[in-house]
Amino acid sequence: MYSIFQKEVKAFFSSMVGYVVIGVFLVLLGLVMWVFEDTSVLSYNYATMDTLFTMAPMIFMFLIPAITMRSFAEEKQTGTIELLTTRPLSDLEIILGKYFANVLLLLFALIPTILYYYTIYELGSPKGNIDSGATIGSYLGLFLLGGAFIAIGLFASSLSSNQITSFILATFLCFFIHWGFFYLSKMPSFIGSIDDVIQRIGMEYHYLSISRGLIDSRNVIYFLSVIAFFLGCTHVSLGSRKW
Repeated sequence: MYSIFQKEVKAFFSSMVGYVVIGVFLVLLGLVMWVFEDTSVLSYNYATMDTLFTMAPMIFMFLIPAITMRSFAEEKQTGTIELLTTRPLSDLEIILGKYFANVLLLLFALIPTILYYYTIYELGSPKGNIDSGATIGSYLGLFLLGGAFIAIGLFASSLSSNQITSFILATFLCFFIHWGFFYLSKMPSFIGSIDDVIQRIGMEYHYLSISRGLIDSRNVIYFLSVIAFFLGCTHVSLGSRKW
């Protein structure tokens, strides 16, 4: 597994992929948080990082499928998937190696945003007037959400040898599982009956719950279950070539 992890990390940073992903993420968030007047923290007159944690999932929905679409689709397209599977590695080790490499890239993208927290902390009146508990919870929720999106992206990439198809499928699945159940619960036939149950199936409900600063184990287990489910689906998808 470590050899696959090392190979993927080198592929990210020996090319422009890793730098472009991190750069695009930080530039977009920076513009939204500090430049655009409608969303700028400076226009709120209130020390909060809500803008970052509201906009980041939207950016992730397109950015993460863009980096995961090549994971298996490119291997299938170039024929290296067969060479990869001849190594003394199980399918699960290959999947986990690629998964953790993408998670590391996600972590590298999130770490520089701590500078935004420090800036808001210093600008607060009085100094430090920011809800640090909610911020820590939001960071955890964002990291788990990104991890879930990566698992979904890997699954989509394992279904096709076309990277564009994998990207579109991953984006659709990320949108549906994050926001789709919320909109589904607003249908007249569900309101007042099982609308709350339907919302709990979606990721947004659990992400917002963690963002309040109260880290409930049920929300963490939910995200870990989503990650495990889609990694399991990826395992089945890769194993189907042997059927």
